[in-house]
Amino acid sequence: MTGGAARKPGTATRRPPGPAGPGRQRTGGQREAVPSPTAAADAAVAAWQDYLAAARQLDGVRRAAAAAAGEQARSVQEAREELTEVRARLAAQQTRLRERGVPPISLVPSPPELSEEARAMAGGPATVLAALRGARDRLDSADAALVARHPLRPASWSARPRNLLVYGPLAVLVPLIQVVVYVATGAGPATVAALICGLPMPAVAFVAGWLGVGRLFPPAQGGRVDRTPRFGALVCLVPAVLVTAGLLLAMLAG
Repeated sequence: MTGGAARKPGTATRRPPGPAGPGRQRTGGQREAVPSPTAAADAAVAAWQDYLAAARQLDGVRRAAAAAAGEQARSVQEAREELTEVRARLAAQQTRLRERGVPPISLVPSPPELSEEARAMAGGPATVLAALRGARDRLDSADAALVARHPLRPASWSARPRNLLVYGPLAVLVPLIQVVVYVATGAGPATVAALICGLPMPAVAFVAGWLGVGRLFPPAQGGRVDRTPRFGALVCLVPAVLVTAGLLLAMLAG
């Protein structure tokens, strides 16, 4: 045979594998998984909702913490004010009880009582404030009991009736002297002199009453004495005006 070795019948000629062309299709195992647009959008929406829920929860925690801090600050301020008032009233009650013969040792809390109250105060400012308000209520009850047992004690009266005991005698002293002078001498120079000298006496009586109220009814520790200045001025002025007007009319009529 010419041109090479003879080929066996029925044998196919093998060709070398060539490179895969652009039009060649991949098998099912070689395909890449590509997510669909709907699944990606759902995942983004779920992530955004989770973020919003976490942000709302964080904002709620922040608001609750701020409210708790503000409430605690208000409780601390109110507790300080209550403590100042309770201390002042306790000092005043101690003074009044000592004046009535109560031993000083009975007015001081014992160590077990202090330990029990210290344990009760461990609950924070709100607990302390509630305890101080309870102490103020007990102080009110004690004051009411003291007043009920001593109704004739002027220091336990209200301000105006109590101060009237000071302003009243001073207010009627000079007008009474003027009336006595008029009865004794008649409408003469002595009565005129008494009327002239009595013109500034209401102011003098008011000043003396102002000082007397502070001396006779001293305030509690940290408090102020109620001198009722308008009421005192009226009490000192009315008797002087009435007596002066009456004496003038009597002198003119005589």
